[in-house]
Amino acid sequence: MRFPRLPRTNLRTRSAFGALLLCMLIVGACGSSKPVLKRVVHPQVVFKHAKVAVKVTKKKPANHPFLWPIYGLNDARTRVFDGPADLEPPFKTGWKLSGNAPLEFPPDIDGNVLFFMDDHATVNKVNATTGRRYWRHQIGTWSASTPALDPKLHLMFVSVLSMDSDSPGDGQFVALSMKTGQYAWRDPVAAGSETSPLIWGNNVYYGDADGHLYDVSALTGKTIWSVATDGPVKGGVTLSHGIIYVGNYAGQVLALKASSGAQVWQASVGGHVYASPTVAYGRVYVGSSTSGGVYSFSARTGALAWSLSTGDYVYSSAAVDNTPGLGPTVYFGSYTGTAYAVNARTGAVDWTADVGDSISGAASIVNNVVYFSGVYPSSIRTRGFNITTGKQVFTYPDGAYTATVASPRAVYLSGHYTLYELLPTH
Repeated sequence: MRFPRLPRTNLRTRSAFGALLLCMLIVGACGSSKPVLKRVVHPQVVFKHAKVAVKVTKKKPANHPFLWPIYGLNDARTRVFDGPADLEPPFKTGWKLSGNAPLEFPPDIDGNVLFFMDDHATVNKVNATTGRRYWRHQIGTWSASTPALDPKLHLMFVSVLSMDSDSPGDGQFVALSMKTGQYAWRDPVAAGSETSPLIWGNNVYYGDADGHLYDVSALTGKTIWSVATDGPVKGGVTLSHGIIYVGNYAGQVLALKASSGAQVWQASVGGHVYASPTVAYGRVYVGSSTSGGVYSFSARTGALAWSLSTGDYVYSSAAVDNTPGLGPTVYFGSYTGTAYAVNARTGAVDWTADVGDSISGAASIVNNVVYFSGVYPSSIRTRGFNITTGKQVFTYPDGAYTATVASPRAVYLSGHYTLYELLPTH
């Protein structure tokens, strides 16, 4: 989970702690209502400027179903979907599907089917056009991740924090049939896992609350390799050019060979890492919750390129795009309630926008709009901003964590307890 589940009466405590962290991290007086950002830059670190945008979709044969298979959409988790031109606000609400547990992580998409899991470890298969539920299976009692889909094997891979309580421990990592939801195999995970898995060939990667990273066979669940790190692994593993990247609660960002688990480099951010790294332009972008910063490292060497302190927790995973008018840009949110667009090479701030409350979930981009949600009930709402200007172009009266995923025909918005289909009105 991103943050301890506080009773509503303890929100003042959270705010006070955030204010204390702001005082420690910000250069200047605590009396200022707007944080003064602190940036460190090392311009000598290589930046590979692509002339084409960092998009996550490719042209496929007409009979090939659309696929959004993992959290963050692609192996590099860039969170950018370039869809049909009309897939932008204004939207109308199509169907909605409510449950009795929070939707902390967004769905996957395979053609006309959505797969998602709520925080009570209930996995759902839903018709993407009608909202009709095909099946739902509760495979534990506590979870906080998006499954990973492998349509070739007709399997989905799911991490579970606990089988019998609302605290980590006695979890499992499982493969389910995408058709029926029945178990193909399952492995116990003593510490529990909340990692959104990654698939590479017939290998599946995930981490656990004891700080282990695993590479297991997609076919059998048999462990191929495992590596112990110095702190709990909560965010998803990211892959680029045969190297996996991950952070942990010891404040480490690690690069490992996907084939063997051998370490390539290790860097430190000085605080817990909950976010899943994003890889683009030869860089690794990742936020740290307790240090309140976002960091850019060389994907090859781990050298720090820049860091940017926001003054409060950064649980948000970043979206990275080659933005019209701005060029390569990183988008993320902070518990200050501020959405950021910063230069991917230097960390210089291009624009900021107020979301109204703490941002915990990842940024997600659909066409020319980046979406964020506020997590606490004072302003549970999803907002969308033009990726170039930061102008607000969308608002919706529900949200909480990672706001949106999309297919060519619709945007799917994860509310606090309800999943919505949003259809363009153009």
